[in-house]
Amino acid sequence: MMKKGNQTDFWAGVMFASIGFLFLIVAYGVKIGDKVLMAGYSMGTPARMGPAFFPFWLGLILFILGVAIAVMALRSSEVKPVEKFHWGPILWVLSAVVSFGLLMKPLGMPIAGIILVVIASMGSHDFRWKPTIILAVCLIIFATGVFVYGLKLPIPLCPDVANLQDMRACRV
Repeated sequence: MMKKGNQTDFWAGVMFASIGFLFLIVAYGVKIGDKVLMAGYSMGTPARMGPAFFPFWLGLILFILGVAIAVMALRSSEVKPVEKFHWGPILWVLSAVVSFGLLMKPLGMPIAGIILVVIASMGSHDFRWKPTIILAVCLIIFATGVFVYGLKLPIPLCPDVANLQDMRACRV
């Protein structure tokens, strides 16, 4: 185990470099000789970008930054150990996103969105109902305006109740 240096920054750099490397692999693909282990996407040119262009350069920048952060952390004279990892907030946010995905079609975006914000907010140590509900309502108004009315995406606004669908009361 590392005894000197900033362990928090070191492991953050390793994480950034790993994610950047994963982006590079997915964008470019993996080829050994003539054998293709994982097909990549076409890069294109800066004038006519292909599907791999942005992920490749984003991954490269993230990889370089991650390596730089890890090296600087090893050279640091500050000794800062890694604190205990808190799984609770991550699990709350993950469960909120999964719940939203499962509930959006049967309940509609407004109800699923409010549930998303409430569940994700429960991961905070400062959870309070009033600000959470205000945030949820503002987020739903904004998301509805942008995605349903602005971009005209076919997102359900009302619960999937047979009578409402037959009357087309909640379709945009």
